[in-house]
Amino acid sequence: MPYRSVELRAGECYHIYNRGNNYSDIFFERQNYLYFLRQMRKYLVSDVLDIIAYCLMPNHYHLLLRLNADTFSRPMQRLALSYTKAINKRYGRVGSLFQGRFKALHVDRNEYLLHLSRYIHLNPVMAGRVRKPEDWEFSSYQEFVGMRDGKLPKPDVVLSQFPSPDAYRAFVESYTDGDEERIRHLMLD
Repeated sequence: MPYRSVELRAGECYHIYNRGNNYSDIFFERQNYLYFLRQMRKYLVSDVLDIIAYCLMPNHYHLLLRLNADTFSRPMQRLALSYTKAINKRYGRVGSLFQGRFKALHVDRNEYLLHLSRYIHLNPVMAGRVRKPEDWEFSSYQEFVGMRDGKLPKPDVVLSQFPSPDAYRAFVESYTDGDEERIRHLMLD
């Protein structure tokens, strides 16, 4: 039986996500989010992959990645393990933090790529955490629209398809409830 139903291949984009065990939070304070981002830089930013977009939410995360090598599962395991150990130590807890292995969906169409980036950036708005996506500190949206100069995401894969960052902002903000059908398969069950 294969370890993963989605084969991870170099040159392809993937929606990677996971949530807290038993739907519990995985981020408890601002420093946790910042630590996770540092660990992402340590374990994921390399010749192995490019982080295109991300959003960290209190009980889950979303990553939009392009793989440059077929060896991706190991860095993700290291990220999850190092973060879990740090959280367990910090809060005096034991056991798993995440609900199993990370999930991976192959981004096989350009339309999917664009709508996925929008979904990722709107996640805190749809969850009622903020009114506008740029108000959520723990996503790549601020880099996409030129509000922050970050080194983590490489948004060109998405932004190159828009005449300007403002055009991308308009695309994100043009989301309506009717668009939900297009992205239903992206939502955590």
